[in-house]
Amino acid sequence: MIIEIRTYRLHPGTREEFVRVMREESVPLLRAHGIDVVDCGPSLVDEDGHEEAYLIRAFASLAHHREREDTFYGSDAWRLGPREAIVSRIASCHSIVVAASEAAITALRR
Repeated sequence: MIIEIRTYRLHPGTREEFVRVMREESVPLLRAHGIDVVDCGPSLVDEDGHEEAYLIRAFASLAHHREREDTFYGSDAWRLGPREAIVSRIASCHSIVVAASEAAITALRR
């Protein structure tokens, strides 16, 4: 198993709406495309005063990660759905992918 941890530095004043759209629109769509969303939400700390948020996703393997992402990001449901509401609020994004046990993934779930 692997987990991907994404952090988003957001444009000022957009975090509340970014998190709402992520939770209410993007996460259900990710799950419908077979992506295991472990957790997401606002950062508790604003690094250097920047609004930030995060998304944690789990995959069976790197190949599964690539396959699911290609399918999701190529879908009309994403491109014509919440994509603009999400992407327009992101100033920058960083991802890290690491191996993780089922127990570790379970411990991260909310």
